Parts: sequence; structure tokens; C-alpha cells
Amino acid sequence: MPTGLLLVDKPQGLTSHDVVARARRALGTRKVGHAGTLDPMATGLLTLGAGPATRLLTYLVGLDKTYETTMRLGAATTTDDAEGEVVSTADVAAIAAVTDEHLGEGIRALTGEIDQRPSSVSAIKVDGKRAYDRVRAGEAVELASRRVTISAFEVLAVRRTPDAIEVDARIDCSSGTYIRALARDLGSALGVGGHLTALRRTRVGPFDVADAVSLEALAEGGVSLLASPAEVAARLFVALEVDPAQSRDLGHGKLLALPQHPDAEPVAAIERGTGGEHPDRLVALISVRQGRGRTLVGFPIEQQEAAE
Repeated sequence: MPTGLLLVDKPQGLTSHDVVARARRALGTRKVGHAGTLDPMATGLLTLGAGPATRLLTYLVGLDKTYETTMRLGAATTTDDAEGEVVSTADVAAIAAVTDEHLGEGIRALTGEIDQRPSSVSAIKVDGKRAYDRVRAGEAVELASRRVTISAFEVLAVRRTPDAIEVDARIDCSSGTYIRALARDLGSALGVGGHLTALRRTRVGPFDVADAVSLEALAEGGVSLLASPAEVAARLFVALEVDPAQSRDLGHGKLLALPQHPDAEPVAAIERGTGGEHPDRLVALISVRQGRGRTLVGFPIEQQEAAE
């Protein structure tokens, strides 16, 4: 059973669960999970964990992300994307009145820290039931706004026709941001309505889609593209090198004496290997407080050896 992080370039038309199912077949293990769902219409970077490395996925969900998208201004839909039914369209005069200056003002208003109301057909749970299931059942769903950060909203191209304005953009945002909602809110602010027609995730934290494997390549044997838990943790967190005795202590739930280490959480406790068949090993993610290290998540050696 392999262990590590797998970056997959998800094609359009598949759910995130579909990708997980294919990865399970390709890797020969049921222990595969993902961090950060992509809608079927979206493409791009999906981060998967295999084996004991699935314990790291919780820490990947909250990473910031980059998307490339196309927004169509001039019509609103039930789902805030192209898969929904059109509920309103703007007339030609209203669309023509949206100048580049107005467009820029609308985008600037949606940049920085903003309050965003997620799409009603999101996977957010309302009283234990997914919002999109309630919408499909005919319920009217209005989700509460949440604070998100749009650190960059860069326009790449603008195409105009009499009945629409298409905007290609690159967006850097915090976890929990709905790009569909940005398209909806931009169109609403401009008085013409808007929805998403294309979405591609190109980055999750330090991981880039350029390093991702296609499903075809994975099926042909992409196991070697797995990044080890130690490599992933070292990219995400402060790393602390521990010796074999400290590794054993952490494995037994003991506290480590770390008088010189500043307070931090999580810290990746890594035991250095000798290379080859003995690579670096992630022992645990720990919390350091007042010179003492306590295990948050352990990565037992017997599990990692069984996975190799």
C-alpha cells in the first residue's frame, strides 16, 4: 500500500469522489481521500492522500488557492454557474452601459476581505443535510454569509457581445471562497446578473497543478509521483529534526523537552533517514508550548513500513 500525497489534474465532468475511486484502483488501496472538493464542471488540482498520509489532509483543506475562471455577465442562473437554469437576463442597453471602468470598480469591491453568501447549491450542511439536496427537493435555501479573503482578482481578458460580457480572471483566495458566488455578486453589483462558465484550480497552498498527474498517467502507473508524508509536512509546517529516542518517546505519547523551540503548532517532527530504502520519516505533528512538545497526530512506524 503506497503512502503520500498525490496531485491529480481533474478533468471536467467527474466528481471528486470519481477521482478518488480511480486513484484507489490505480494505487491498489481503499485508503485514499481528498482535500478540497471540485465541482464536476471544474478542472484542475485535486490533492489526494494515500495510506497513513490521509492524516495530513485535514491540514490541506484550509490552504489558500488560485483559480482561473470565466464569468459571463448578462444572465443569472439558479446555480450561479452554467449548469443551472437561467432565471434572469439583462437587456442590450444595460449590458452596453457596463463600461470597463464600472467593471473595474465592481472587481475592486470584491477584492480583500469580504462577506460572501455561498451558493445555495453548495455542499454546506443545513441541519445535517447538504444545501444542494434541499434545493433539489424544492426548498428555498438562503445560506449565511461568511468572511473570506480575495487577495487577488486579476482580469486576464474581456470579451463583449450585445447580450453578454465574458471576463477571464485569475483569483487568489482563502479557503471557503466560492468563485461562483463572486460571478453572481459581480453581475448583481453591475445590474446585469452573472454566472460562472469555466473554472480551473491551479494552486493549493504550495502545490501547483503543473506538478499534477492526469488520470490516464495515474492508471498507467503514477505511484512514483506520490510525495512522502515527510516531504509534504516539511513544505507545509515548521520542521523539527528528532532522533530515534525522541521518535520513540513521541510514539509512546510522551512529551518532548524543547526548551529552545518557540511556541508553534503544528510542527513536523521528522526523523532523518539515510537515503535509498530509508528515507526521512514523519514521526508526528506536534504542538510546542512553553518548551514542551506534545503529539497532535502520530504517524506510527509500523503503518508506514507496512505501506512501503
